[in-house]
Amino acid sequence: MNPLLTNVFWHALTGPHARHATGSGGARRYARGFSPIVAFADAEHPDLAALAPCCETGEQLYCGGWSGAAPAGWRVGAETTMFRMVWDAAAPSTDEFPDAVALGPAHAAQALALTALTHPGPFGPRTLELGDYFGWFESGQLVAMAGERLQAGSLREVSGVCTHPDFQGRGLARRLMLKLIRRQLARGETPFLHVMRDNVGARRLYARMGFRDHCETVVRVISLC
Repeated sequence: MNPLLTNVFWHALTGPHARHATGSGGARRYARGFSPIVAFADAEHPDLAALAPCCETGEQLYCGGWSGAAPAGWRVGAETTMFRMVWDAAAPSTDEFPDAVALGPAHAAQALALTALTHPGPFGPRTLELGDYFGWFESGQLVAMAGERLQAGSLREVSGVCTHPDFQGRGLARRLMLKLIRRQLARGETPFLHVMRDNVGARRLYARMGFRDHCETVVRVISLC
């Protein structure tokens, strides 16, 4: 298994996505406008002092890999766990969604509206710039989306997977995911994803598609007091 998976957020923010990151020492975060995610060189002992100059008071930030009491000046607003799953199947033989629309900055407002409704995970107005994103439109409305967020070495994350509640049950998000997975495998990349512990239905779907559990890790929403 790829060793970069152990601290994949750090390896993304100090590697391929370093140009989108800010921070120093043992702390990095995506710059404002991207997904509000932070990472640490030592995930179990986060250097929050190094992170503080990059944060605004009260700004909600997502991080993982550590538990216990927060140091003075910091607040843990929410805590759960998520599963990291890695693709472990053959490549999809065909593109099931050739008519899907490639999304870019012009679609940011619609993407933000869809994620605000469906809550697939932290998303910002510039998240679409982190990789390939594809969507499906009905009468000019973005109703389903999937894309790429983290990149570390040959690892490529499938993220931002969501469907408007009025259009669920048609397999739109699954087909968009398979489109991305096929493209990633053709580039020699290994697809992976994150799914929250409570999202049992999605985890079962991903397992049926070909993803396998790699680990379960703590995820927290923290803020500077």
